Amino acid sequence: QFFVFCHGLLQLSQLLVSGYLKSSISTIERRYGLSSQTSGLLASFNEVGNTLLIVFVSYFGSRVHRPRLIGCGAILVSLAGFLMSLPHFITGPYEYDQSVASTFSNTTDLCQPEAPGAWANLSDASCTPHASRENHEVLLVMFMAQALLGIGGVPIQPFGISYIDDFASERNSPLYLGILFSVTVIGPGVAFMLGSAMLRFYVDIDKVGAAEVQLTNKDPRWVGAWWLGFLVAASLVALSALPYFFFPREMPKEVGEVLHTPRSPLVLSGFPVVLLRNLRHPVYLLVVLAQVNISAMVAGLATFMGKFLERQFSLTASLANMIIGAVNIPGAMVGIVVGGAILKRFQMSLRQCSALSVLGMLLCLLTAFPLLFLGCPTQKVAGVTYWDRYHNSGLGTGGHSQGGHTPTTGTFLGVECGCPEKGFNPVCGSDGVEYTSPCSAGCSNVNTHTDSSVLNYTKCSCIPGQGFARPGTCGTGCSHLFVPFVVLSCLAGILASTSHTPSFMLILRSIQPEDKSFAVGIQFMLLRVLAWMPGPVLYGSAIDTTCILWERRCDRRAACRYYDNTLFRQRYLGLQFFFEVGAF
Repeated sequence: QFFVFCHGLLQLSQLLVSGYLKSSISTIERRYGLSSQTSGLLASFNEVGNTLLIVFVSYFGSRVHRPRLIGCGAILVSLAGFLMSLPHFITGPYEYDQSVASTFSNTTDLCQPEAPGAWANLSDASCTPHASRENHEVLLVMFMAQALLGIGGVPIQPFGISYIDDFASERNSPLYLGILFSVTVIGPGVAFMLGSAMLRFYVDIDKVGAAEVQLTNKDPRWVGAWWLGFLVAASLVALSALPYFFFPREMPKEVGEVLHTPRSPLVLSGFPVVLLRNLRHPVYLLVVLAQVNISAMVAGLATFMGKFLERQFSLTASLANMIIGAVNIPGAMVGIVVGGAILKRFQMSLRQCSALSVLGMLLCLLTAFPLLFLGCPTQKVAGVTYWDRYHNSGLGTGGHSQGGHTPTTGTFLGVECGCPEKGFNPVCGSDGVEYTSPCSAGCSNVNTHTDSSVLNYTKCSCIPGQGFARPGTCGTGCSHLFVPFVVLSCLAGILASTSHTPSFMLILRSIQPEDKSFAVGIQFMLLRVLAWMPGPVLYGSAIDTTCILWERRCDRRAACRYYDNTLFRQRYLGLQFFFEVGAF
């Protein structure tokens, strides 16, 4: 029982490390200027290390000191967690464009008509060879950490389960394995809640004093303390690893026992025969393919759902994680439990199992379809999504007097202000249009609170009427659709996950008993290679195609500033819908 307790704890903290990355992905993108394709690859990269080794581990299962190997794996996982947070400590503080001079920089992004381009732009100045090398180092460290996380995780689940199954009584074994299974489902929920808590702190909480931080967590430039969660999770893994080095190789069997048959080790010579026998089995093959579709959907959802909620409904990263951890993941747990309960209550035959799975997916499709229409277009952003008056307005005083050049995207707003092209410090004008910086709105004056945070900008030559602007984005104005969206997506999740247990039963009962453990191994292998690995990359690439304004760093495309929200919703949820249809 102590082993079961330790193993539950270890699996929970291991899932914290891998799940926490998904909760802070949009923050890491913003901090290090990554596209969603890159961050999707990063999120699925731990599967690579895992998949390469899982076959050997299942094979050598009974010939090694299992608890000790689990302990070693856990140490690797903990190391990977600490490595994930390393980029924060090897890079300088986070820099962003600002209007109020601070200890870091005396530049400002207000409109300064008297000296066009007289001040160096922050984002150009910081573009040294060192800066671009730093970026490669960050990616290298993170990808290495993810690979290590996958490798370390290999022995944990299979050895733990077989160890428990070997030495628990037949009567208690299902209970213990049930406890572990519920932990693996709760884990990601806890990880998102941890993300929600950590992203409320400013990223450089250890490098700058609170007084110097001019951002609130609602600001589009805000970056939360993503690295803090990795330190917490990695420390927990290290703690849970300790007891494993003291468990015996064999344990006396629990009492209350039928005689125990030792499991025969897999022999590699029979490998291709068994593999082909299983893959030619139509029920097995079709059910596994359906599960591949569901898993591909879940992989994309888990990785980018937070980012989607942030963009579509103008939420903070912290709140988006809270919703996923407190609503969507528990919903999926409820679905899994309900599916299993129905199965048990009605003692279903195989045909009824498949009918239950199909019904669950059909209902899921019906609730997921309306989601495609719940959302709003991107807010009006001058020079990005909204072009109306700037062609004919005389732009306050200067107009296009400077050599009559026709400026490129975004710069003809406030040409006479000498705005930096890359500046990003969104403000919301009193005309309801968003500007990428106070400078592009032609604002030449800033009013601050006593704590030097910005109250508002005035004397804005590009905004008609009163001509003032408040800091931060205007938002999408979609808040009224937020609750219906969460309710429907949660419901769709519950319905889809009711098919989880019956589909497993279909696999376990339709193949020959001696192939059982092997067939489950092959199934997980296929899910990894066909769903968990490519899923996030596919979703990330689809999301990237909907970007309308990229941040540029050192002449490379960095993170996305603005998405076309309608396209983002259609492609992201459309992909999800496509996989649901595939599973059905």
